[in-house]
Amino acid sequence: MRISEIEKRLADYGSGGYYLLESFLLQLLKLEADSQNRPLQLEDRRSHSRYDAFAPNGIADVPGPLAIEIVQVLSPKRLDSEIHRHESLRSNDDEKLLIVSFREMAKSSKYVQHLKARSDGRVFFWGAEEVQALLNKHSETAAALSKNMFSIRFQRAISKSPENWKEKRTDVLAEVCEHYRSGRFSMLLGAGVSSSAGLPDWDTLLNSLFVSMLTEGGIAEKKIDNEQISSIVKRLRQVDGPSALMLARYLRRGLSAGSGSEQIEFIRSVTEQLYGLRDQRFSLSSPLIKSIASLCTPSRTGAKIKSVLTYNFDDLIERELENRQLAFRSIFEEIDLAGPEELPVYHVHGFLPQDRDKYPNIEKATLVFSEEGYHQIYGEAYHWSNLIQLNSLKENACLMVGLSLTDPNLRRLLEISSKSIDKPKHFAFLKRVDYESFSKEKGKPIVRAPVSLVRTFLGRHHSLNEEVMKELGVNIIWYEDYEDIPKLLADIGKGI
Repeated sequence: MRISEIEKRLADYGSGGYYLLESFLLQLLKLEADSQNRPLQLEDRRSHSRYDAFAPNGIADVPGPLAIEIVQVLSPKRLDSEIHRHESLRSNDDEKLLIVSFREMAKSSKYVQHLKARSDGRVFFWGAEEVQALLNKHSETAAALSKNMFSIRFQRAISKSPENWKEKRTDVLAEVCEHYRSGRFSMLLGAGVSSSAGLPDWDTLLNSLFVSMLTEGGIAEKKIDNEQISSIVKRLRQVDGPSALMLARYLRRGLSAGSGSEQIEFIRSVTEQLYGLRDQRFSLSSPLIKSIASLCTPSRTGAKIKSVLTYNFDDLIERELENRQLAFRSIFEEIDLAGPEELPVYHVHGFLPQDRDKYPNIEKATLVFSEEGYHQIYGEAYHWSNLIQLNSLKENACLMVGLSLTDPNLRRLLEISSKSIDKPKHFAFLKRVDYESFSKEKGKPIVRAPVSLVRTFLGRHHSLNEEVMKELGVNIIWYEDYEDIPKLLADIGKGI
């Protein structure tokens, strides 16, 4: 069995194939360590360290203590980065680093030799030759492992030892800070950002538009209140089971019935309802929007954020940037470009500013509200909004705020961009499910299972979510309350 054959077999798995192979290599290293009666931790549990494994007494002919990092391709830039990271993270001067790749390495190149000399012999390299030697040495067991790689990866994900997730979050935020300071950084904003300022959620907007269709379109003889309409929509979904996008298609047809200016009427209605339904108890400049704008503010050393991509229709981010007198440009069509001193704010699903007169050519914005708009973007690989998203995901580290990461087009773009990396470089805020909210509703138990079993399940559920997101190139930043996010963003701005 050759390592190249295993790699070829996993080529169709996309970005997930690398993580299957990584899990296999770690088990192979464990076989070698066990054969020498040496311990090998497949989780590096030391504080503020995120290596793939740790061998306190070394492995094979490499002495310990030894941190182990699996990489896909060891480029000079990646090698330099790993050595620099080890210099800053190693717990003592005796600690060494073993970098393992399943590809051939030019270990004799002048650059590699220079970096080895710089590290005073503390860095070791294993490539395809050394990995193949381990495969040959443990051929029978390795062959059995190669047939069960998915099970190995799954078990590794759910068997991770319990840890203080808040401490781990601190390590993740430190990574975000590094990317932010580098200036190759973008922000992706979703519905949660608009909700923080009281704008309606998707269902509320759809229900309100449905009211408009029934009462203003001449279908109903008298005005119907929102509660009645909500019950009709709810029952309609139970009977026909349409998705929100399908209902939006239905609404668009209804709103434009009998009119010769379909698009104008539709946009007017959506804009009117979008801002008219805002919960006035919330400030337009919510703490979350303020914290996002603060990260967009250039420091003495220059701008840290290259671009903002928003999936929201509203102009709330622009209003806050304008209040701070920051130079920006809202981009909602292909031909538009930001100036060298302007922060581009891309509205990749369309733009509905409350004051449309402020934005020339606003009528050319593609509104991804119904199935038609969504299918147009999803089906056109070279649609400008897809290219903008893909370029940001490939060229920058991206921080996602207010996104659930369930959108199939975004997940597709994440998977495409993750094929060129072997470690996640993007970050997303996701809400952690706690025991109380999961097991109870309105204070009453709804899960009939022992507390210990439920807590174990939730721990594994979160670990598995982390592994799934890793395959898309995303690190999860867990939070418990929405109010936590502005504080965490402020920490990023301050460099923790």
